[in-house]
Amino acid sequence: MLQWIKIADLVVDPSYQRPILGRGRTNVMRIARDFRWTFFAPVVVSPVQGGKFAIIDGQHRTTAAALCGYDSVPCQVVIAAQGEQAAAFKAINGVTTPITPMALYAAALTARESWALEITEICSSADVTLLRYPIPTDRQAPGQTMAVGALRACLKRYNRDLLTLALRCISHSHNNMPGMLSARMVKALCEALAELGDLASDESRVILAADSINLDELQQRSAEAAAQSNKGPTSSLAAEIRIAFARELRKLAA
Repeated sequence: MLQWIKIADLVVDPSYQRPILGRGRTNVMRIARDFRWTFFAPVVVSPVQGGKFAIIDGQHRTTAAALCGYDSVPCQVVIAAQGEQAAAFKAINGVTTPITPMALYAAALTARESWALEITEICSSADVTLLRYPIPTDRQAPGQTMAVGALRACLKRYNRDLLTLALRCISHSHNNMPGMLSARMVKALCEALAELGDLASDESRVILAADSINLDELQQRSAEAAAQSNKGPTSSLAAEIRIAFARELRKLAA
């Protein structure tokens, strides 16, 4: 059955529940910061001795509600012995379908969250299509990308103009091939362009330089170099891209 239960009457069984530490605390604070009942799934509980209810699922949500000053939460009450409670806890928390970053982006866009709207605008201005579900590289069209996580990270680390330029270096050059807008390539391009500084300040010249560079070839070469060094594949690719762009931009400036 479903009913509202006072938080003071909810308890945690330490034999199967986890203490709220580290990432758990971070999760509680995240829920509390943007607390809305529309986001709140009923807490799954089971009656125990003393008129209390053991929380099977929803400890973080309940704690966040308490932090926000609420004294009761909606609960789904099930009758279960301690062993069944532990099994239910494992079933609910151990078999979770992960949500892809693309699905999260699609939901955020529908909810008109600022970061999703900005990434959509950036992709549009760079003639890039951000996919909303996974598509194998060999079935992608030129200009399509699944790298929403990389786009969001680069927007946060650099700025809108630099990210747009990085995308255009692919979408507006002969490098616009299926699979080229990978997370690794987007991050490496942003890192390389940021390190070039004023040398990469003229967008038209940068895109002209990109048209003289084979980014796929650099990607393959950097992967081999990374395997023989302590550098990560993205850093190795960024270094290769930076050298190639510096060379071509100096040619164009001469």
